[in-house]
Amino acid sequence: MRDETRKTHETRTSWRARRGLAGAAALLLAGLAGVAVAPVASAGQRTPTHRGELVSVTPVADHDAGQVKAFLAERDMATDVVRYGVRSYRLTYRTVDPYGKATVATGLLTLPKGGDHRLDLVSDTHGTMVNRDYAPSAEEDFGRIPSYMNASAGRAVAAPDYLGLGKGPGSHPYMDTRSSVTASVDMLRAARTAAGRLGRPLTGDVYATGFSQGGQVAMALGRALQEGADRHFRLRALAPVSGPYDLEGQEIPALFDGRVNDASSVLYISYWLVAQNRLHSIYKDPAEAFRAPYASRVEGLYDGTHVEEDILAALPPTLKELLTPSFYERMQHPGGGLLDAMRAADHTCDWKPEMPVRLYAGAADTDVPIGNARSCARQLAGEGAPVTVVNQGDVDHFGSFQVSAPQVVRWFDEVSQ
Repeated sequence: MRDETRKTHETRTSWRARRGLAGAAALLLAGLAGVAVAPVASAGQRTPTHRGELVSVTPVADHDAGQVKAFLAERDMATDVVRYGVRSYRLTYRTVDPYGKATVATGLLTLPKGGDHRLDLVSDTHGTMVNRDYAPSAEEDFGRIPSYMNASAGRAVAAPDYLGLGKGPGSHPYMDTRSSVTASVDMLRAARTAAGRLGRPLTGDVYATGFSQGGQVAMALGRALQEGADRHFRLRALAPVSGPYDLEGQEIPALFDGRVNDASSVLYISYWLVAQNRLHSIYKDPAEAFRAPYASRVEGLYDGTHVEEDILAALPPTLKELLTPSFYERMQHPGGGLLDAMRAADHTCDWKPEMPVRLYAGAADTDVPIGNARSCARQLAGEGAPVTVVNQGDVDHFGSFQVSAPQVVRWFDEVSQ
């Protein structure tokens, strides 16, 4: 594991071990229980026409501005954007799975404790998570940083957990762009209902951001909203951070040419193959893709209960040791279901945004190389929409988020004026 990857994993682990705000929040949450929406009929009793219907609201956090600043400072994040305290709620809502069948998902709605009565809405889509309990609505840690930042600046924030993460059923269809977008759109709908019932109605203006996997989802969500996915929402600005927008041309080749570090390569490709094989015909038996003894264990590692550290400990340190020789070669010259899976994710930048867009990235990122952002910018320019790539310089993957997240909040402030 290279130094920057080890640092990222160790940082996340240390954050999960620190619960400084949890005790204080518990007492405050008791007073909020009365706002919960009573659960309604089970997902199987409704049709996909009820997408976005709110099932329940559960209070999960209540912090004043000082506590928000402490939360961000403890995680080495800028605190100058904080103006208000925040309240957060886990929303359970109706959506559809990758096959269009009715299901439920969860996500985090965060509201400012102050500011305008009617609120603009930020959509924040999170990065790669292997454990369902790390999702924004399930754990107060890394996944809540953008929610607390943007809400404390005076906007509501909807952060979907995605399918199969948080308290939602089933497995997470990792990097399945279409279902990530449907879950995100339906989270916006659920947030609109919940915010209204909580006395903070939404204006309909949406600002979209996301990091890593979530950067790619944010681009696709922006396209869906512009194309009329829901008439209640108007996309005002789009600011994804370090997203893998070009699997076929950038991200997958980078796994094999050294631009992505070994540990991340092993984690990403094994997660992606296991998830995508459920949706595309990539392999019939894990042994076609993975060497022994990993073939017998790799699918079980991505059941939503394991953590990154345990997964990496159960897999070899390099892709050459993980993949069979024939599949290693196939990954570099993809065809069939493998190529279909890549290309299904690679249409997030071939459209013409009608709102301002900024792509944030780091030049020293060895998880999602900056070539992804540049490729996206070229596609957007080819559609007649030149955009700015904000190169954050010599920062790694998490470093690009640390620098970019507060800049995104400030930029949204500018756009909203």
